[in-house]
Amino acid sequence: MFPNSINRRITQTQQRLQNGEFMSNIKISTKNLDLYYGENHALKNINMNIKAGAITAFIGPSGCGKSTFLKTLNRMNDLVDNVKITGEVKIDGEDIYADGVDTNVLRRRIGMVFQKPNPFPMSIYDNIAYGPRVHGIKSKAKLDRIVEESLIGAAVFDEVKDRLHKSALSLSGGQQQRICIARAIAVHPEVILMDEPTSALDPVSTLKIEELMNTLKEKYTVAIVTHNMQQATRISDYTAFFLVGEMVEYAPTEELFSRPVDKRTEDYITGRFG
Repeated sequence: MFPNSINRRITQTQQRLQNGEFMSNIKISTKNLDLYYGENHALKNINMNIKAGAITAFIGPSGCGKSTFLKTLNRMNDLVDNVKITGEVKIDGEDIYADGVDTNVLRRRIGMVFQKPNPFPMSIYDNIAYGPRVHGIKSKAKLDRIVEESLIGAAVFDEVKDRLHKSALSLSGGQQQRICIARAIAVHPEVILMDEPTSALDPVSTLKIEELMNTLKEKYTVAIVTHNMQQATRISDYTAFFLVGEMVEYAPTEELFSRPVDKRTEDYITGRFG
C-alpha cells in the first residue's frame, strides 16, 4: 500500500493515539482488558482511549467482540453468567470495576441504546420520566421539564407532543428508537453507548438517528457499534476495527478508511471478508 517508511510513521501515529498522546480530554480508557465467557477468550488485551465529546465507532464482522467490548464500558456484561473480566476500564480516571462501584449510578452516567427499539409498555411520558423517578425526582413540574427537554434533545418532541400519554409502543420503529434515546438522556448521562441503533430501521429513520448523533456529541461522549462501514465514515470521529476479540486498528475515521495500516483492516473495509 505505502512505502515502509510511511507505514512506520502511520503505525507510530496510531500507537500514540491508542496511548492517548494525541488526545486531550479522554473520557474512557481501557488497559490490558480481557474478557472470558467460560473458556472462550472473547476480548484480548484491549487498550483504548475514547475522547470526550466525540463519536467513536466500533466495526468488525459478527462475533468479533465489538458489542462485547461496548458492554464492558457500563458493566452490562455483569448480567451474563460465567463472565470473567481482567484489566482496567476507567471513566474520568475512576476504575468502574473497582470494589464498591454502584452499577446503578454507573449506568446513569453511561447510558445505553440497544439494537432494537425497546420502549417500556407504558406511555411516552412515563418512558422518559421512569429514570428520573427511580433516581428520586417526584416533582411533576421537574418531570414535565425533563420529559420535554429530553424529547427535544432526541429530535422527536414535535412528533409526539400531542400524544405524550399514549403508549410508546404505538409509534413507528424510528420514533421508538428516538424515545429510547430520550429515555437515556433524561438521567443526564455523560456517555451514550449505542449497539447498532439503526440496524432495524428504515433509511429515513436511520438518517434521522445519524443526524441526531452529531447533535448528541455536543453534550455527550458517544460510542457506537455498527456493521455499516458507510455509517461509520459518515458519523464517527474515530473508528476501531475488531477481529476475533482483538482490536486490530484504531485511528481517526478518515485515516483508518483511507490509509489502513494492518492488512486485515484493509481486507475488511474493501470487502474481502466479513
